[in-house]
Amino acid sequence: MNSKIKIAVDAMGGDNAPHEIVSGAVEASTTLDVEILLVGDPEKLITELKKHTYSNDKISIIPSEDVILESDKPALALRQKPKASILVATSLVKKGLANASVTMGSTGAAMASAAVILGVIENVERPSLGGPILGLAPKTTIIDVGTNIDCKPSQILSFAIIGHVYAKVFWNLSKPRIALLSVGAEENKGNKLIQESKNLLNDSPLNFIGNIEANDLTNNIADVVVCDGFVGNIVMKLTEGLGKRIAEYLSENLKGKLPDEELNHLKNQIYELNNVVEVNGGGPILGVKGVSVVGHGRGNSKSVFNAIKSAKQTVEINYIEKLNQELSQIHNTLKNE
Repeated sequence: MNSKIKIAVDAMGGDNAPHEIVSGAVEASTTLDVEILLVGDPEKLITELKKHTYSNDKISIIPSEDVILESDKPALALRQKPKASILVATSLVKKGLANASVTMGSTGAAMASAAVILGVIENVERPSLGGPILGLAPKTTIIDVGTNIDCKPSQILSFAIIGHVYAKVFWNLSKPRIALLSVGAEENKGNKLIQESKNLLNDSPLNFIGNIEANDLTNNIADVVVCDGFVGNIVMKLTEGLGKRIAEYLSENLKGKLPDEELNHLKNQIYELNNVVEVNGGGPILGVKGVSVVGHGRGNSKSVFNAIKSAKQTVEINYIEKLNQELSQIHNTLKNE
């Protein structure tokens, strides 16, 4: 890609905005060879930028007038806050003024704005969030992880197809193994949604290998694990909470028994293995006509930096174009069967 990649960053979204957002964005502008469009309250952003050394030709401010909060209902907020930072950032992508957007703010607002402003790719029933969330299985994609709570079997199939493409594009897997997350690996295990989804997956051209149990998620049995957002979010939050608690447990019980440097290194390793989304910054919304990366709401400057890095990489590999091509091929196959 000849021209410099432009990333629109929602500087007002997230628990630590705008301080950590600006800090991470400045770091990205100096080390990632990207141009940052900081979207937010100009007065607050100028105050934060004064704390840093940066190049004026790599960071610019795009004004916005409001913020969509986690407590806001996304669909209503899109109408009531049309100049909110996340909407302005997403609109920059739609207008071709940015190659991608990044937010650490409301996931619901990010999904809604991406779907409404960028549009949903043909043959995708609903956009979703997914990716690697387990440090011990860094190339196992879990989809959906929280955006679609109540799903139909056809939507589970759609997630599987998107996950299939994600694994092919990001991990260079020619034939990703697809599994359904269930209460047992046996074919007859699972609720009505699992059983009906299994029938659709069996009839699809995907490499569907059947059910997988949660205790096998880190055992390299499947490349893509599909579930509704209710289950996926519980898996993700349990993993994150467990990592944090294990790190605390080690600190409480090994202090004085190991050198502080070794103990801190061990704690950080445990935390990072179980908080992949927070550490890596975030991942792209899957199934929309543009690159929109959603990060962890509690993310610090490192998370913001990594989210911007993820957005840049997603643009560089032409993810949207490849997703369109793969989806078209798969759905043509489904039509002809």
